Amino acid sequence: MIYLLIEFLDELVFGVGEVALPLLRDDLRLTYTQIGLLLSVPGIVAAFIEPFIGILGDVWRRRALILLGGTLFTVSLFMTSASTSFILLLSSFILFNPSSGAFVNLSQANLMDSDTNRHEQNMARWTFAGSLGVLTGPILLGLFVYLGLGWRATYALLASFSTLCLLAAWRLLPPDKDSSPSFPSMKIVFDGFRLAFSALKRKEVWRWLLLLEFADLMLDVLFSFLALYFVDVGKATQTQAGIAVTVWLAMGLITDFLFIPFVDRQKDTVQFLRRTALAELFAFAGFLLIPGFVPKLVFVIFVNLLNTGWYSILQGRLYSSLPGQSASIMAIGAVTDPLAKLLPLALGFLADQFGLGVAMWLLILGPIALLVGLPRRAESPLPTR
Repeated sequence: MIYLLIEFLDELVFGVGEVALPLLRDDLRLTYTQIGLLLSVPGIVAAFIEPFIGILGDVWRRRALILLGGTLFTVSLFMTSASTSFILLLSSFILFNPSSGAFVNLSQANLMDSDTNRHEQNMARWTFAGSLGVLTGPILLGLFVYLGLGWRATYALLASFSTLCLLAAWRLLPPDKDSSPSFPSMKIVFDGFRLAFSALKRKEVWRWLLLLEFADLMLDVLFSFLALYFVDVGKATQTQAGIAVTVWLAMGLITDFLFIPFVDRQKDTVQFLRRTALAELFAFAGFLLIPGFVPKLVFVIFVNLLNTGWYSILQGRLYSSLPGQSASIMAIGAVTDPLAKLLPLALGFLADQFGLGVAMWLLILGPIALLVGLPRRAESPLPTR
């Protein structure tokens, strides 16, 4: 399915980018603060753009927005491959984020709309496609580094593959239903915003929005700093750090694949989240406290295993709480995105001030938030219409 291919591409880029951080830092002589800016500023900028993309995705031609996003997505990858300074690299990342929002998030919305009774199940398939991409990324980068081609050639190849995916999307994306041929008036856009943000009056929408952001501390944010942590705190070699990241990604791929049939058999996914969050609290603390490469590697495997299904369940619950407004989730997410995107910057700043080992304790807020914020009793997703 074209939507899963787009998610594979997006996470392939993410997998390359996160593992390439040590190479980018050395080549462009970046500080921890600059790395934090690279991980935070593009998301903050996108938070002011993506709401309009999301609203337009519900009231206008979603297919056209996906294709435009894919075009700019590809351009940003070519820009990254040609970056020779922090400013140029930051500029390419800033272009990448809202482009990914249009290309990837609206594709996810289309997938959710294809079967409104199986949000969590389709999110599990989506997550598996992403895990496959994010595991392939480090392997691809490692191969290119081994061949002496480096991270720039890797990004150039990603841009070429993105071009092929864009052409496939042009041919395979279904036409929009009930879409307006002309650009919507400001009144229609404003009404779309009003309808979207009226959902924020509901407690369950706030719950899933906030828990998604906090859960990400144990997902993408942890992964963003994992290679640097093993090298700078765990005193591992670059090769060992690569092994740790590859093990993390391989475990994620396996568990995400097994989670697809598992979620169908779960009657109470909320209690599943609660149990795994409690175990994650202790596993992550053990990972930070125990010395040595091999013991840390064992603990990070448990950390990865225990966060399986977090994103699929939480995102699926968010979609189910907003029937008929799948694309508007991008607009609603802008309420929490700026705060969430400041966390990598805060982590980078704390790492410069007190060391990365101390700063990583900030991430333990992820499982704590789930334990505090999840409903005590199971709540069934709202019926869709």
